[in-house]
Amino acid sequence: MSAAAVSGSSRWGTSRRAFLQSAATVAAPLVVPASALGRGGFTAPSERLTLGVIGIGPRCTYDLTAMLKFEDVRCVAISDVQQTRRDAGKKLVDTAYGNADCRLYRDFRELLDRKDIDSVIVATGDRWHAAASILAAKAGKDVYSEKPCGITIADCQRLADVMLAEKRVFQAGTQRRSVANFQKAVELVHSGRLGKLHTMHASVYIPTLDNSWLPAQPLPARDQVDWNLWLGPAAWRPFNQAYCDGKWRGYWDFDSGARLLDWGAHTVDLCQWANQADDTLPTEYEPTENNIICRYANGVKLIIDFLPTPFGDRSPHYITRLGTCPVRFIGDEGWVETGDEGEIVVMPESLQQEIPDAAKRVRGLDVSVHARNFFDCIRSRGTTAANPLVMRRSHVACHAAAAAWILKRKLQFDPQTEEFIGDPDATLLTSRAARRWE
Repeated sequence: MSAAAVSGSSRWGTSRRAFLQSAATVAAPLVVPASALGRGGFTAPSERLTLGVIGIGPRCTYDLTAMLKFEDVRCVAISDVQQTRRDAGKKLVDTAYGNADCRLYRDFRELLDRKDIDSVIVATGDRWHAAASILAAKAGKDVYSEKPCGITIADCQRLADVMLAEKRVFQAGTQRRSVANFQKAVELVHSGRLGKLHTMHASVYIPTLDNSWLPAQPLPARDQVDWNLWLGPAAWRPFNQAYCDGKWRGYWDFDSGARLLDWGAHTVDLCQWANQADDTLPTEYEPTENNIICRYANGVKLIIDFLPTPFGDRSPHYITRLGTCPVRFIGDEGWVETGDEGEIVVMPESLQQEIPDAAKRVRGLDVSVHARNFFDCIRSRGTTAANPLVMRRSHVACHAAAAAWILKRKLQFDPQTEEFIGDPDATLLTSRAARRWE
C-alpha cells in the first residue's frame, strides 16, 4: 500500500478528513454580517462609492475628514508627491476605518489607472487643478476639485468642456453654494425682498503678483519629494521646500489670477448666483486703487473689494463680526450681508425677523452638504450645485477682473465668446504655456 493511501490522501492531494471538513463547511448555514448586506443602516460594500485623493495638504484633509463620515463612500487610495503627506493621509483614512487598506501612490496617474475607483478629490496646488481633473475625467472618474479650478481662462474653459464631453459628474469646491446663510442671502435677492438688485460687493484679498524665486536648496530623493511632479505644468524653478509647505501662493507660476481667486472663487461666484448670471458674465472690468468695478449688461454693478487681512478694516462696506469672505447684495429697497460666521444682517430691520435659525450655521466652513451633493449626483448622474458651467463663468469673471488689475486699465469683455475686446495684452493673459512634465 502506498504512503498516499496510508495517509488517506487522494491522488488530487486532498485528504478524506479535509474533504469532510470542507463539505461540512459548505453545508453549514452561512453567517454574513448585517453590514455586508446593507442592513441595519449600513451600506453593503458592493454599493459603496470608492474615492481616491490627488494631493493631500491641509485643505484636502479638511474636505476628506467630512467625506470619511459618509457610510456609502470609501476612500481607498491617496496620491501625493510628498511622502510625509502621503503617510499622514493614510493615517487619517486608516484610523477612520479601523484598518490598513488605504493604498498610497507618489504618481497620481497610477491611482487613475485603477478601475475600482469611482471618483477623486483634486486638492493639489492651483497649478495642477485643471490638468489633474482633466486626466481624471478621461480616466472615467467623477471629480471634486478644490478651487480655483484653473489658473487661466483657457484652463477653466477646457476643464468645463472636457467634463461635459466625458459626461463626468463635477463639483467645484465652492461650497458656499451649499451653505445655509449664503443660500438665504441669495434667496432674499431672488424673491424681490430687497427690491431691484443694483450693486453687489465681493471681498477678496489684496491681489499680488510675485515673480521672484526662493533660493535653491538641495533636491530631495524622489520618493521623499517628487519635485518634477510637484511642478507639473508650471514653469521650472529650483527646488525650495517652502513651496511644498504652502508658500507658493502669490507666485505667478503657481497661483491663480494674482491671488484674486483665493476668495473670488467664492465671493464672485455668489454674486453671479445672486444676479442670476450663471449663464453670462460682466461686460466691463475697471480697476481702481481699492477695488475692481465690474458691470453687467443688465446694469447691475459688481464691486470686488480688496481687504488687507481676513478680519481687517472693512469700512464702509463690510461688518467685521460676520467673518471672512463677506458678500453684500444691495437692492433699491434694502440690502443683505453675510460671511463665514453664519450671521445674516438685513436692512430694513423688518426683514431680520424672516431669517430662520436654520439659515445660520455654526462657525467654520462645513463642506458636508456640498460633498454629499457631489456623491448623490454620482449615483443619480444629476447636476451638482457647482457644476462645470457654474464654475466656468464665475472663474472666468475672476480671471478677467485679475487681468484688468494686472494691466491697470479698463477692459471690455464679450460674455458670449468669453474673449476680451480690442486688447491683445489682455488676450495674452487668458492662457499660459504648459511645461512638459511627463
